[in-house]
Amino acid sequence: MLYPELFKQLESVRWNMDTDIPWDQFDASQLTDEQAQTIKMNAITEWAALPATEMFLRDNRDDSDFCAFMSVWFFEEQKHSLVLMEYLRRFRPELAPTEEELHEVRFEFDPAPALETLMMHFCGEIRLNHWYRRAAEWHTEPVIKAIYETLAKDEARHGGAYLRYMKRAINKFGDEAKAAFAKVGVLMASARRTAQALHPTNLHVSAKLFPRDTIQSRLPDPLWLEHWLDRQINFDAVWENKVIERILHNMSLIMGRSFGSVQELNRFRKEMARGTA
Repeated sequence: MLYPELFKQLESVRWNMDTDIPWDQFDASQLTDEQAQTIKMNAITEWAALPATEMFLRDNRDDSDFCAFMSVWFFEEQKHSLVLMEYLRRFRPELAPTEEELHEVRFEFDPAPALETLMMHFCGEIRLNHWYRRAAEWHTEPVIKAIYETLAKDEARHGGAYLRYMKRAINKFGDEAKAAFAKVGVLMASARRTAQALHPTNLHVSAKLFPRDTIQSRLPDPLWLEHWLDRQINFDAVWENKVIERILHNMSLIMGRSFGSVQELNRFRKEMARGTA
């Protein structure tokens, strides 16, 4: 089982919201209304760990090890939402999300293949790590900069934990797992070719609720994410390439061969698809 070891590792570096966030360094002159609005949207987006956890537990009923790990992932992701809300409660209380706004992003996802979902969320953690690192650079207020830096490190650790479960899946399912991971990896590393940001919170997950079946579509401002990325934190081609490089690097590690480009990963995907067929 991976859960006992992962629990111990993540417990050893867990931060305390009261003592590890430098609340006393708040500088009101460095926080704009525009920046505060983005914090609200990220707080609501992080709340979506709740329906994601419900999905993981439902679709992985036969994997108690992974479901046990969800207790750690869910706790830490909800803590992300909580610390952003605490920031607003202290310094911009009029912007703190309402319970109704939070509940709006809790809805049932359609069942999906567990291996593909695992890979999608692994890539999502990599992407969110880079988004939050960029957000920390964009913000000018010291406390929120420290919060985003803290969250970015958590997302990186979560990605590492998902990678452990992906390695285990390859040992257990072989080419079936490789095919699933390569398929989603090509999609998630091809954001430059898509009109929208590729992250689990921006993908359609419920046919009956379409088109309001993405987390982002249910935010108070459904167009917020693209504006945040393109006009505010300026998540440009340089940063996008960093995400792609991390996905390809980790795919190379677990597949046992080198992928220098998305095209190479796509060729491998086709090989795996033919083999599993």
